[in-house]
Amino acid sequence: MITIQAKLTFPSEGDEQIVLDLMRRWSSCMRYAYNRLLEGYSRNELKRELQGVFNLNSRYVDDAIMKAKSVLESCKERGENPGNVIFGGRGLFEKLKKRHINGKAYKKLQRKWQEKRKGNLYSRGDKSKKGNLNTRIETKGKGTWLRINIGERQYIYARLNAGWKKGESRDLILQTIGINEDPYSVELKVKNGRVYAYFTIEENLPEIVVTKGNGVIGIDVNAYPNHIAWAEADENGQLIRYGKIPMPELESGNSDKREYFRWQYAYKIVGIAKEKRKAIVIERLDIKDKGKRGDFSGRKSRRIRHSFSYKSFLEKIKVLAKRNGIEVIEINPAYTSVIGMLKYAPQYMISKDVAAAYVIARKGLGLKERIPNNYIKVLESLDIESLEELKDYVRKTVQNKHLRKKHLREIDRTIEILQSLGSKSGRASEPLDGTSSGACSASYNLWRVLKAAVVTPLSPERVLRDVSVLKGVLHSGQVGRPG
Repeated sequence: MITIQAKLTFPSEGDEQIVLDLMRRWSSCMRYAYNRLLEGYSRNELKRELQGVFNLNSRYVDDAIMKAKSVLESCKERGENPGNVIFGGRGLFEKLKKRHINGKAYKKLQRKWQEKRKGNLYSRGDKSKKGNLNTRIETKGKGTWLRINIGERQYIYARLNAGWKKGESRDLILQTIGINEDPYSVELKVKNGRVYAYFTIEENLPEIVVTKGNGVIGIDVNAYPNHIAWAEADENGQLIRYGKIPMPELESGNSDKREYFRWQYAYKIVGIAKEKRKAIVIERLDIKDKGKRGDFSGRKSRRIRHSFSYKSFLEKIKVLAKRNGIEVIEINPAYTSVIGMLKYAPQYMISKDVAAAYVIARKGLGLKERIPNNYIKVLESLDIESLEELKDYVRKTVQNKHLRKKHLREIDRTIEILQSLGSKSGRASEPLDGTSSGACSASYNLWRVLKAAVVTPLSPERVLRDVSVLKGVLHSGQVGRPG
């Protein structure tokens, strides 16, 4: 689907108020339909009733019922209680309930919530009507207009302004929507007192011709510092080339500027895959509550990740790849960085980020990661007593309290894993063959143990930057003990 945004301007304030009233009635109709659907009413029963109650034509009412039904089904799919839905946004509603917010700040939140709750209108496209009957794009002279049906064959025209978000142009709207007369859906929204239109049309994508049969490009996206690490692997998983693409523009600037550069860097990644005729492998990320303290380490990190927007960037890569007939493979991101740092960074003397991209590429090819033999020696030599000594060393040595707590949590988790694998003494009694046999979670547990047992003694006071120190462990199986 292609979605294009445009800002609407009206010939007169009266016309704008009429459209705002239409949006208010449609929003009320959608909320009313949602509550009736909860009570078990059918679509046909509602359609007859709502036209008279809200003074809307049958198409507007049908679209309101469809939107209400989609919200209801979405709640059920997520396992949430449909009766607890708050139109306008629960987050804003909860903020408005807080008594310490008042004055201008309260009025600003209240206006934003009311706009989200009442400032909506949706109109589906119809192929038989050559586009959209209730909200249709028309050209008059040099201008492009949106014709909005306000009832009884009465229309208001709003101009589609140039210079809208994401750099879309008037020509692009006419090429993708207005000229070919394909059905397009239109959604109107009020933001900061202005009316915006979102045009959505189904995109005819080419057949996928570039697949992982020729190898893949693994992508590791990093927010601090902002850069993309990529690694090219052949069909057998052998490393061919790698590189990094810095993205300093995503660290600051307004949302439009960052959005523009996200597209530019997504084009670069897809360009590499297109040139090398290889599929793209990315991490399947599910980032939630990224503003809550504890999800990320520190205020600066959270700010950067907010502005960077992993999901938005990866979605752009997927869209552009599909438009170029390139296969995109999404993999479980668990322990890609840990495996890359411990196994491939010292082996090929590459950075941790590039090594993580290489692990992502190998996962996309369906390959499993064996634990090197000398790391197996480390695992087999571990016992709870040595890990308790490591905890004492961390408490005495590491001054940064956040890093100290992180190390201690990792070591405690390592002790739990070791106990689940071994005897009462805490030493692993089960044979470890390095093939990551058994369940996938058990394999990740072993890598987690390695990270705590190997990396913490080598770099207790800071994040390990120089991976060359791991080369000796990888070759000898000996880990230096804290003195």
